[in-house]
Amino acid sequence: MGTMTEEPANRKIDQAIGASLKGLRQQRRQSARWLAEQSGISAAMVSRIENGLVSPSIGTLAALAEALEVPIVSLFREARTEHTDYSLVRHGEGLKSTRIADGHSHEYVNLSMHARQDLRFSARRVTLLRDSGHPPTYVGHGVVFVQVLEGEAVYCYGQNRITLSTGDSISVDAELNHGFVEVITPEFTFLTVQAERS
Repeated sequence: MGTMTEEPANRKIDQAIGASLKGLRQQRRQSARWLAEQSGISAAMVSRIENGLVSPSIGTLAALAEALEVPIVSLFREARTEHTDYSLVRHGEGLKSTRIADGHSHEYVNLSMHARQDLRFSARRVTLLRDSGHPPTYVGHGVVFVQVLEGEAVYCYGQNRITLSTGDSISVDAELNHGFVEVITPEFTFLTVQAERS
């Protein structure tokens, strides 16, 4: 009875691998025979894999991926899970927070926080006031993207000081000291997105 519940899941994976393999091969505008010759896998087996009729071994997948010059994980791109997480924040919503650091405080709204096994991602809308003290700078991991929504301020990245105004954006490697160091307009609002490996 356990085998019966496993078969549909295995079949779905086999079909997903087959669809990925066929799609990658067609992107290269190559025939199944070409793929068979390049990978050392028989043309009949390539056809059976592309049609989801067999469960290929890791060795077979590695040979096919090498022939197509793609990482082996590309052969699993169609293997979607039955569950994924997503965050939807409607206009005016989000988790409102206050950050206090060294005599400075500012408001921000968490728009999205997403974590999975290999990646952490967050997006915030931040408002700085010119008269609220010096904002903090940061050192971290991954990359940071900033887009100015309204106002003007000076952004520090390592030794560089860059004036950013409404509509400007910047992306930086988070490992170097970064952050806004001077707010020029009375109020300054920006979107910041950070992504890093878990």
